[in-house]
Amino acid sequence: MTITDRLADHARRRPDHPAVIEGLSRLTYSEFDWLVRRTASHLRGLGVRAGDIVGVCLADSADHLVVLYALARGGAVILPMDRRWTEAERERIATFFGAVLVVHEVGEFVADNLRTITLDAAWRHSVAASPGDIDFTGDGDVPLVLSLSSGTTGIPKGPLHTHAQTMHRFRVYEESVGMGPDDRYLSAIPLYFGAGRGFAMGTVYLGGTVIFFPPPYEAEALVSAVIEHEASCVLLVPTILRRLLELPNPNGPLLGRLKVLISTGATLHPEERDAILDFLCPNFVNLYGSTEGASATILLPEHRGQVFRSVGCPVVDTAVEIVDDEDQLVPAGAVGRIRYRSAATPDGFYRNPEASAEAFRDGWFYPGDLGYMDESGFLYLTGRSKDMIIRGGVNIFPTEIEETLLSHTRVRDTAVVAWPSPEMGEEIAAFVVTNGGVTEAELLAHCRTTLAPYKVPRSVFFIDDLPKSGVGKIQKYVLAQRLPRLTR
Repeated sequence: MTITDRLADHARRRPDHPAVIEGLSRLTYSEFDWLVRRTASHLRGLGVRAGDIVGVCLADSADHLVVLYALARGGAVILPMDRRWTEAERERIATFFGAVLVVHEVGEFVADNLRTITLDAAWRHSVAASPGDIDFTGDGDVPLVLSLSSGTTGIPKGPLHTHAQTMHRFRVYEESVGMGPDDRYLSAIPLYFGAGRGFAMGTVYLGGTVIFFPPPYEAEALVSAVIEHEASCVLLVPTILRRLLELPNPNGPLLGRLKVLISTGATLHPEERDAILDFLCPNFVNLYGSTEGASATILLPEHRGQVFRSVGCPVVDTAVEIVDDEDQLVPAGAVGRIRYRSAATPDGFYRNPEASAEAFRDGWFYPGDLGYMDESGFLYLTGRSKDMIIRGGVNIFPTEIEETLLSHTRVRDTAVVAWPSPEMGEEIAAFVVTNGGVTEAELLAHCRTTLAPYKVPRSVFFIDDLPKSGVGKIQKYVLAQRLPRLTR
């Protein structure tokens, strides 16, 4: 099977059910399938063949979702491209991955060395005139999408996910998250990002309805959209969740009508999850995983008590382990390298054997995170292996210090990074965002109440906002670049 087999089935069984809602317009499953078939046929007429890589640099829209499914129907491979990239970044990445064509918006792409096509009136006319008779007969092992990391420094890494691996991701949405054919998913984060694209495509695969509400938007408008469209599911990154927590909620949880509120990407602190459950939605779940390796664990609303500080237990048919530097299992409670595998795990990064050898071994994916598992199988993160601080030969995990700083009533957000030191190898630097009214000396004294002396930061740097990626992950390398040089 391929992912488009399920789409064709929905078009036969429930042709009038809405597949996509965009503003005042909507596409039923019959109409969506019709567009997908003819778009696939038009792409074949442009010379796109099974196995060809095609760049998709489009706005978050019904057109974008149609193109994704049309490429799948024709057996081509999706290369997601971020519209915020510069023309040089777009050309460099499309060239590296070998895109035969880039589909883009009107007036947004100029590249002499790439073949491009615009989604304009001529495109729509050609799609409507196409016969729609392209049915790719490949199986689940056919490549579907290059699931790129979000960075644009150099070339993003990206494994080539197959149809079968992608369908296992959709199975996680169905069996672990609880989504199904009656759900109305509000698409509020870009389709370029792995989770945004995955949940939108997965909703169609499961027979639900995708409602487009693309960023940028104000927090109040997002709440109104959830209510107006009677959305049952929404995926939000931590940055947006924090904005929602700043809104008043005199009438109870702002998103209390949702069947499920999902977060993924950056890790939330336990205090933030508490606030989300109380003030935003009692049906909040947190998925831990990666764009490259898919979801690994899930933390559900009923996971309270000590396990609330974890990132949950493994999702359906997924194995999670903690190993040492020799890939040997460590006991429960011992910190080590996290690895996981499932039917969604790819074999490696496309055109990057060096990175593949580091992250993919013997069927396991190593995300680069450190953590431990308790005896009940709940996973706890202690940080990134590259973020670990080694001060005087002692391993220090930034997460522990960050949680201590966040427990201070005046601290809103924080990030702890390594500070190169001639004397100690590395010192500890803490960047904090506060509500005002607190000094460095007070925060250091607060740390000393719960942390061993060697874990107390050497200095605290006050900052207005922490630099974050589009999915809300703190960019610690940017903070490290701001540190002054230590002479001792």
